Amino acid sequence: MLCHRRESSRQQSPAGTMAPGWSQTLGTYMGCFSDDSRERTLKGAVFYDLRKMTVSHCQEACAERAYTYAGLAYGAECYCGNKLPATASKPEECNSECKGEKGSVCGGVNRLSVYRVEELRAGARRRRNVIYRGCFRAPENLTDTFPASLIQPNLTVEMCSEFCSKKEFPLAVIRGRECYCGYPTGHFSLRDGADRLLCSGMHNTSSAAEGKYCLVYQTPVQDTRCTDRKFLTTKSKVFVALSSFPGAGNTWARHLIEHATGYYTGSYYFDGALYNKGFKGEKDHWRSRRTICVKTHESGKTEIEMFDSAILLIRNPYKSLMAEFNRKYAGHLGYATDRNWKSKEWPDFVNSYASWWASHVLDWLKYGKRLLVVHYEDLKQNLIPKLKEMVEFLNMTVTEDRLLCVENNRDGNFKRSGAKQKDFEPFTQEMKDLINRYILTVDEALRGRNFTGLPREYVPR
Repeated sequence: MLCHRRESSRQQSPAGTMAPGWSQTLGTYMGCFSDDSRERTLKGAVFYDLRKMTVSHCQEACAERAYTYAGLAYGAECYCGNKLPATASKPEECNSECKGEKGSVCGGVNRLSVYRVEELRAGARRRRNVIYRGCFRAPENLTDTFPASLIQPNLTVEMCSEFCSKKEFPLAVIRGRECYCGYPTGHFSLRDGADRLLCSGMHNTSSAAEGKYCLVYQTPVQDTRCTDRKFLTTKSKVFVALSSFPGAGNTWARHLIEHATGYYTGSYYFDGALYNKGFKGEKDHWRSRRTICVKTHESGKTEIEMFDSAILLIRNPYKSLMAEFNRKYAGHLGYATDRNWKSKEWPDFVNSYASWWASHVLDWLKYGKRLLVVHYEDLKQNLIPKLKEMVEFLNMTVTEDRLLCVENNRDGNFKRSGAKQKDFEPFTQEMKDLINRYILTVDEALRGRNFTGLPREYVPR
C-alpha cells in the first residue's frame, strides 16, 4: 500500500483523513493538490531525482532554502514555495510511489503531495545561504523599484533576508533601517558595484553617504522569472545542434539557453543525472523537434549534415581535457583523484582526446550548414551580450528582465564540488607541444572561414 509519510499517528491532513504510514520525516502533510504548470505556486526551487526521491529529501531541500511548503509530483519531482496551491484534489489522485522510498507517495500525474516544512526551517542554517552581492548606488525611488519593503529599528541582514525570502524575492536590499525586496532589473542590474566603504557604518547612521548607497544580499530563494520551461508546442522547422567537444561547457550553455528562452533543450544522448537536474529534454527523442536545440558531441559528415544549423561551443583544450577527465572519473560535479592523474590513463586520454578536440571543430566548420561560433570564455566574461546572440540565432526574442534573471541564476547546479587543486599542472611538455599544434590548426581554420580566431589565452602555453 502507498502511504503518505509523517511523524506521528495523530497527525491529520486538512480534509480530516489520516495520512497513513510511519517515517522519520517531520513536515505536516497538507493534502493532495492540483499542479497547474501555467499557474504554479510552488516554483521557488525545483529539482528532480529519478532514482532516489524521498519525501524527507524534498522537505529538507525546501526547508534549507527557507521555503514554507514542499510539494512532490510524478514520484520524482520536488517543488518549493510559500503559497499553497489553490486547488485541492482527491487524496487518491496522489498515487505515484516515491522513486527512492517504497510504499511512500510522491504526488501523481499533475498532482502534488504538499507538506508544510516551516517548523524545519529553524534547524536549517539560513545564514549559510545568504550571499553578499555588494554595495550599490540606490535607485532614485526605492519603493518604485522594489515591490516589498519593511522599516525596522536594529535591522539585521537575517531579518531582511528572512522577510524577503518569505515573500519569494531573490534580493534583500538594506539601507539603514530600511529593507527592500526584489529582483535585478534594468533600473537595478547589479552591474556597477560601488566601493564597500560607501556602505560602511550603514547600521550606525541614519543614512549611508546621505542614503545614496545600499547593501545587497542574495536570499536563499531562486529568481523564478526565468525558471518556467516547456517543450515547443509546434515542431521546430529548423533543427539546431548545440555542438561541443566534451568538457566544453555544453550543460552550462543548455542551462542558460533554457532559462533565457523558456524552452527545453534536447540531447543526442540520455543522461539520467542531467534529467535529475531539471533537463527534461534528456528523455525526449533527440529528433522529436520539440526542443529548442539538441546537445551533441558528435562530428563527422553524416552526423553534422542531419542538422540545419548549429551553435558551435569551443573551449580552451587544456580546460576541456581536464573537465572531461574529471567527469569521466568523478561525474559532472566532482574532481578526479591524484591517483587518476598520475595513472597511465591520463597520458593515453590526452593523446586520443586532443586530436578529437581539433577534429570536432574542423568537421563542424567543414560540414556545418549555418554556424554560430561561441567561445566558452567569451560567454563567461560577457554573459548577456553573448547569450543575446545565441537566443537571436535560435530565432527567439527575450526581455531584458528575463536575461537579468538568467544572469542571477547563471551557475545553476554546475559548479564542481570538492577541493580544487591550486596551480595544478598535469600537462607534460610533450603534451603541451601536441595540444599547441592543434590550437594553431583550429585557429587558422576559424580565421579561414571568417570567424574570430581562438581567444589569445589559448596559445601557446
